[in-house]
Amino acid sequence: MARDFVYFDLESQKSANDVGGWGHKDQMGMSIGVTYSTALGEYRIFGEGQVQELIDQLVRADLVIGFNHISFDYEVLMGYTILNLAEQCKSLDLMVDMEKHLGHRPKLDAVAGASLGVGKTAVGTDAIKWWREGKIMKIAEYCAFDVKVTKMVHEYGVKNGYVKYVNRFNQEEDVPVDWVAP
Repeated sequence: MARDFVYFDLESQKSANDVGGWGHKDQMGMSIGVTYSTALGEYRIFGEGQVQELIDQLVRADLVIGFNHISFDYEVLMGYTILNLAEQCKSLDLMVDMEKHLGHRPKLDAVAGASLGVGKTAVGTDAIKWWREGKIMKIAEYCAFDVKVTKMVHEYGVKNGYVKYVNRFNQEEDVPVDWVAP
């Protein structure tokens, strides 16, 4: 049976300012969560009403791959479950892995732009604004694109043994990675 690698991202309903700071991520609420499962070969979009299905998929996965998902996305989901998802899920956080080499936290846009020639379509604060405006499909499209970009960055790193990154001085660097293949 093929291993199930689940690429994952979510958007929140509220900002850190809305909930009294970054220490209260569990109060931010999930607007939309998106996964791509290698076993199913498909994307899934979850609204807040399906958060338990999302959590179940993450816990069952052989590996959950994301970009800053351990300290953000899992923390947002902690508002819906008693499970400690960082402990319950086997995870590869691409940002955390790259941070070990770089000494700081890179942005997905900087890695995707240099490695793939594609950038993000928006930023997280846009998704919060769209939530307030009831533009759920716009959030779903944005979140699904982030999952696709994360998947493509991971695949690039697996294939090449490094990813490219544009640093704060606008210089391109190669960041060595040793990521497991799906």
